[in-house]
Amino acid sequence: MAISLSDEEDDIPLSEKKAPKKPTRKRATKKKKEPKVKVPYFTRMTNKLYEHHPHLKDVFPYLQSLDKVKVERASQPPGMKLKLLPFQLEGLNWLMKQEDGEFESGVLADEMGMGKTIQVIALLMSDLTKRPNLVVGPTVALMQWKHEIENHTEPGSLKVLLFHGANRSSDVEELSKYDVILTSYSVMESVYRKEHYGFKRKAGLIKEKSALHHIKFYRVILDEAHNIKDRTSGTAKAANNLQCEKRLCLTGTPLQNRIGEMYSLIRFLKLDPFYKYFCTKCDCSNHEWAFSDWRHCDICNHAPMVHTNFFNHFMLKNIQKHGIEGDGLTSFQHIRLLLKHVMLRRTKIERADDLGLPPRVVEIRRDVFNEEERDLYTSLYSDSKRKFNDYVAEGVVLNNYANIFTLITRMRQLADHPDLVLKRVGSNALSNEVEGVIICQLCDDEAEEPIESKCHHKFCRMCIQEYTESFMGEEKNLSCPVCHIGLSIDLQQPALEVDEELFTKASIVNRIKLGTHGNQWRSSTKIEALVEELYKLRSDRHTIKSIVFSQFTSMLDLIEWRLKRAGFQTVKLSGSMSPQQRDNTIKYFMENTQVEIFLVSLKAGGVALNLCEASQVFLMDPWWNPSVEWQSMDRVHRIGQKRPIKITRFCIEDSIELKIIELQEKKANMINATINHDDAAVNRLTPDDLQFLFMN
Repeated sequence: MAISLSDEEDDIPLSEKKAPKKPTRKRATKKKKEPKVKVPYFTRMTNKLYEHHPHLKDVFPYLQSLDKVKVERASQPPGMKLKLLPFQLEGLNWLMKQEDGEFESGVLADEMGMGKTIQVIALLMSDLTKRPNLVVGPTVALMQWKHEIENHTEPGSLKVLLFHGANRSSDVEELSKYDVILTSYSVMESVYRKEHYGFKRKAGLIKEKSALHHIKFYRVILDEAHNIKDRTSGTAKAANNLQCEKRLCLTGTPLQNRIGEMYSLIRFLKLDPFYKYFCTKCDCSNHEWAFSDWRHCDICNHAPMVHTNFFNHFMLKNIQKHGIEGDGLTSFQHIRLLLKHVMLRRTKIERADDLGLPPRVVEIRRDVFNEEERDLYTSLYSDSKRKFNDYVAEGVVLNNYANIFTLITRMRQLADHPDLVLKRVGSNALSNEVEGVIICQLCDDEAEEPIESKCHHKFCRMCIQEYTESFMGEEKNLSCPVCHIGLSIDLQQPALEVDEELFTKASIVNRIKLGTHGNQWRSSTKIEALVEELYKLRSDRHTIKSIVFSQFTSMLDLIEWRLKRAGFQTVKLSGSMSPQQRDNTIKYFMENTQVEIFLVSLKAGGVALNLCEASQVFLMDPWWNPSVEWQSMDRVHRIGQKRPIKITRFCIEDSIELKIIELQEKKANMINATINHDDAAVNRLTPDDLQFLFMN
């Protein structure tokens, strides 16, 4: 077949002719997948919870729809000799409505010194048929409860029993005849432990029935309820297992360190569903962590990791992760919404007109080290800072928390008096001189209210409590300060027995060489500052009584020796005293006009004391939990006080104490944000905070 070309085509040279273009082949292209939207863990878990427990969707909307209990004044209960103040009658009305309402329980969280005890006694008197009632409180508070009932109610109105000491009755029927039973946290924990876990004897393991846990109480009242804030402690378990219809918590400090402390109160109050555990794979729910073999749920057989606690999931974890932003803010608002319905809190400032309290002035007195103290402190600080910087450089701050805590304690002690470090009882040179004395392995001092860990190391109750509370990592990573294995200790266990005679012999005054007439005595800047303040009071107004608080027993011993030498009469409250001894000591101070100064260990007497005879408070050493200091201040600034109050906080310039005071403000922010409905940021100690303590 011939191919014909046009004339134009024929004129083009062959070399310039272009081959016809081949049609381009289309490549097969993969369709781009839409990027997966990552659903946050919190949302995934929430969806699973709602799938198997649809009623949980309505919890917070329902809370939002509830009307808050209207605060009205109740009438004065018959049989009450003391006329209640207007705000106390409002508190009584709130308590009665709360018990008859949705939750059948509540938290009375009035600021310390506003008469929470009186309001509860009025509640008891408002209906004498509602019995028996159990009041659980710190040992030091029991006699105060007994006196308040005797002094402010008509004789014979309430039949009261003090359930304490070795001769306690175990007859349930006999105990049920009382209107009010008073007992301590340590006794409650002890009888619960003996029933559930037993105790060893030659015959083997013996279990003893707990009378307290076999009585069906009408009402259980926890005084200073923050004592159960550790949810894993034997004390919290013992309280949760008491049988009763109504539950009431009293505390001026419902929150001391962490938001998570609220959970223990919520669990005790049986606030459903906030204290319960829920499975995300089925409709299983339980009021306790039920995993007998640690691997499978006793009810549904699913693994622990698919179970979650309502409070932890909806209220706590988001705050821990996000602070009060985003999901954290939502959770924070949920906590405040719940507290609005179960907690009543009034402050002294809010109800100043009702209380008629005199003014209170808080002053920080700043002093500087003398030359010898400065040299010692600089040396200790430099050594401590070098060690801390090594931990930071190696990224092992949390792993060495126990060592860091000890370094901080030594610097605090040196700011009080050099001998607290140089002559500490835990040092090898002095160990033989105090054989038989229980030594706290954190402060190296004679242990006050000593308790023992599972690894058999002993500590002051308050020292180990501060150690555990200030740890900023996960609880499971907290190690024993001595042997560094995982720490397991019940902070509310009964104190180990202390030999009073040995305790006295171990005093630092007996360990330092004072010379024949005390002429070798070496005082400290801080002790001399206290003496100066007390001399001013004596020259101005002779009848003024003062309270001196310190966390260190040895510091109080040194102060006592110095004040006696200066001609002051003193009494001292220590953690080794029985309730009766404490009561007698307090009475002696209150009734004897010649006794000007009450020396009180914060480890023994920061709570449940009413010392209105004093109007001056001296705080010798700061700590970063401000609520401990608030409790101390409120021992004197409370109902019944007629004189103006002055609180002096001692602080050494250019020492760790100034840093601690700044950290106190951070803790106060967290407390105010939660219970006082203040939207300040929620804070807690972090590795950065520790680094701040070691800054120049």
